[in-house]
Amino acid sequence: MFRIISGKWKAKKIAAPKNFDVRPTTDFAKEALFSILENKYDMQSISVLDLFAGIGSITFEFASRGCQNITSVEMNPKHTAFINSTASELDMALQINVQRGDVFDWLKKFRNKKSFEIVFSDAPFEMEEKKYHELISLVLNNKYLKENGVLIVEHQSRMKLDHPNLIDTRKYGNVSFSFFEPNKENNQEL
Repeated sequence: MFRIISGKWKAKKIAAPKNFDVRPTTDFAKEALFSILENKYDMQSISVLDLFAGIGSITFEFASRGCQNITSVEMNPKHTAFINSTASELDMALQINVQRGDVFDWLKKFRNKKSFEIVFSDAPFEMEEKKYHELISLVLNNKYLKENGVLIVEHQSRMKLDHPNLIDTRKYGNVSFSFFEPNKENNQEL
């Protein structure tokens, strides 16, 4: 169970089926994250890519705040069905485009097709650090970020993601968000 923190559906509780193996971002961490994002972006006018969307905790938070253009990528067919049915129930179906597939394959397939202000990744905590670096490279080197965009990677606090584009890491208990800026046009080879 998770709840939407703010926006049209503020305080709405969303219960996932008991057999779902998910770890939604905590309310405390979500509140802090969206406080940062709302100071930088107008939620109604941005596009968002939610990678490893799970059961849509972050997707629904963006949609509740008025974001009209959210692409959610999730491999588990039960989870994608849950996001779609919940989006319909909450009148968010037009805001959310759910794509079922492996995130790494998806990023390779759609490279250089569409850019976003925010790319959010909440990969499984047990994912190896080298896979995190592969993910960061795929996003940054394939124009998934607009010039004013940011890649946010949620990860265990004990993991330190070192990268030339890393601009900030915020720690909330055992969860951290690392923020990465887009590649500058003249250093695309990073």
